[in-house]
Amino acid sequence: MRIGNVEREAAVRELGEHYAAGRLDAAEYEERTSAAYAARTAEDLAPLFVDLPRDQPTVAMAPQPTVAVPAQAGYDLEAPYGRDPVTGRPYSDRLKVIAALLQLFLPFGTGRFYTGHTGIAVAQLVLVLFGVGVVWSFIDGIVMLAGDPTDPDGRLLRP
Repeated sequence: MRIGNVEREAAVRELGEHYAAGRLDAAEYEERTSAAYAARTAEDLAPLFVDLPRDQPTVAMAPQPTVAVPAQAGYDLEAPYGRDPVTGRPYSDRLKVIAALLQLFLPFGTGRFYTGHTGIAVAQLVLVLFGVGVVWSFIDGIVMLAGDPTDPDGRLLRP
């Protein structure tokens, strides 16, 4: 099986670790890295590690990329949109004013669809046929403006 640059680089990286640990001297390291860069198959890489301890298979897989979080003082991974200064609860990615205005001006559960409360939104939508849903949605919009509404995960909607 042919290998690519990713496998060659992984082998050279592993050889570098052995060199740093003192298992290889400079001449051996240079010789083996040259052979690793010249390798075409996984079988060509195997002899480079015969006399070295290995935790990995002959062909090392490329490391998976990770997302780096900026190293900022006070950055909270559990509350990327901040926390409520009074209660300390994390804020949602959705806005309270938008949800309330949707409930007031489109009174058939639109604001509840926006916040992610689909059960309540569907109930308001169905009850619009009987006239009750419009009143319920309107009152719900006022309560959203005056209260502390949450998203389905229990995070407060941002002010």
